[in-house]
Amino acid sequence: MSARSTPSASSAASSAASTAASSVGLPRLLVIMGSGETAPTMKGPHRQVFEQLAASTGGSVDAVLLDTPFGFQENVEILAAKTAEYFTDAVSRHVAIAGLARTDHGDVVGIETAIAKIRAADWVFAGPGSPTFALRQWAGTPIPDSIGAKLRDGGAVVFSSAAALTLGRKTIPVYEVYKSGADPYWVDGLDLLTAIGLPVVVIPHYDNKEGGNHDTSKCYLGERRLLMLEPELDDDVFILGVDEHTGVIIDLDAQTAEVVGKGGITLRKDAVSTRIESGETVPFSTLQRGPVGDASGAAPALAVEPVPETPDTMVTEGVEIPSLAADAARLEAEFDAALAARDADAALGAILSLDSAMIEWGRDTLQGDEMDRARASLRSMIVRLGAAAAGGVRDPRQVLGPVVEAALAARVTAREAKAYSVSDAIRDNLAAAGIEVRDTPQGAEWVIDEPASS
Repeated sequence: MSARSTPSASSAASSAASTAASSVGLPRLLVIMGSGETAPTMKGPHRQVFEQLAASTGGSVDAVLLDTPFGFQENVEILAAKTAEYFTDAVSRHVAIAGLARTDHGDVVGIETAIAKIRAADWVFAGPGSPTFALRQWAGTPIPDSIGAKLRDGGAVVFSSAAALTLGRKTIPVYEVYKSGADPYWVDGLDLLTAIGLPVVVIPHYDNKEGGNHDTSKCYLGERRLLMLEPELDDDVFILGVDEHTGVIIDLDAQTAEVVGKGGITLRKDAVSTRIESGETVPFSTLQRGPVGDASGAAPALAVEPVPETPDTMVTEGVEIPSLAADAARLEAEFDAALAARDADAALGAILSLDSAMIEWGRDTLQGDEMDRARASLRSMIVRLGAAAAGGVRDPRQVLGPVVEAALAARVTAREAKAYSVSDAIRDNLAAAGIEVRDTPQGAEWVIDEPASS
């Protein structure tokens, strides 16, 4: 296989030529996602990118999933098929699987066929897995240049999670540091973004909070370890952090950067950061400048002075990160409220909504144990609704009211006739049935005795 090529030094001339070429062909789009690439939250951004490409191609888009980042996993074929299914079902686009789990061994013809698919594709996607594994597999192959060519000549590169980590000058060896306990260090990345004027280290999962009582932000590296590593970066390099369930769509022809999803992106240098929130579209030059320098031309949202970053300032308080766990908790609370109100339709609606959420989130390749917990919640809700049905979901006062009121009317008649034994018998029989009669100056009242809780 041919060796990886490096970006041309004559970037100004090649950039002008690329712009002219792309103006009559495919748009040049770079999409970096922090996470959620196969979750319901990213359906809209995916559709937006496909629609922009389709406007240039006349409708069809040659889309390929680059499966290398999770190629080390035993279930690589299942993960790839599940990802392709997401795009079919949620985005209504066919995505072919490259079939390039590894390049260090295997069928040479198969490897070359996969590389040819990537080179010819209008849209290339890669997502979760191990950044260092992907970098090892792509080293010495045409893959990096094939990806870079789409940013030069036209096409869309959509990289998320582990794949996003590989794009920059350096990358975080996530598994080695977070899982295996290695001292923090940088690994050389593909450095595909310097050629477009973005000398960065890309850090997805920037606002991750999975650790709970320990800091897992900055893609599980944490603020403390990032502070250790940051001084080792080249002087011209800064950090581009992308929050979870968030993306940035960079249109290299329009020279714009649009932040989409639930959070924001962070431009950081020497622990000083500038945030751009979801919904903002800024000039691409704003990203190229990084968090410091001349503020002229910056969008209004960036007019504030950059502030030192801490674990407390990196995430907007009160913003719930979308997840299956969050949906399950919300729907279980709705179910509880419906049962308390004896609203069978609302309780059933909560169950059906959770079932739909599980189907939607079931396409996400990064769930952890959330699906198991959601399934447990669903089963519990079904059992509880069944128990409620056995005892009657309707308010028993509505069911028993006409009978009890008739009995109380008969009791009044008996008392007026001074048939006190009959009156007492009616009261005692109601009590035996769990209905307490209370005589008040305004007349008789009745309540249903609730069984004592064990």
